[in-house]
Amino acid sequence: VHFHHPDTMANAASGMAVHDDCKLKFLELKAKRTYRFIVYKIEEKQKQIVVEKLGEPSETYEDFAACLPADECRYAVYDFDFVTEENCQKSRIFFIAWSPDTSRVRSKMIYASSKDR
Repeated sequence: VHFHHPDTMANAASGMAVHDDCKLKFLELKAKRTYRFIVYKIEEKQKQIVVEKLGEPSETYEDFAACLPADECRYAVYDFDFVTEENCQKSRIFFIAWSPDTSRVRSKMIYASSKDR
């Protein structure tokens, strides 16, 4: 996941900027394990990506999935804990581009062209 400062970098394809809070919260999740997940939303009128929801460390994948709207696109990062065959506790952070079939075509296009921000 790459973040750029919103004042200096907007996505050339979509014109979307990334709000500073998006990067800050991601770094907290990555370094401090402050959150289980972060859901991001594109505010089309403001032309920027913002944090919509922060999941507490105790929340589950089911809690995360329940935060994703059935008919709107979102981005998210999820901190997944698992145990290896060697019985080692591991964690991986996944980037998720949520684009349900029932979301608006325009919304899908904007999210698809902005996800590298």
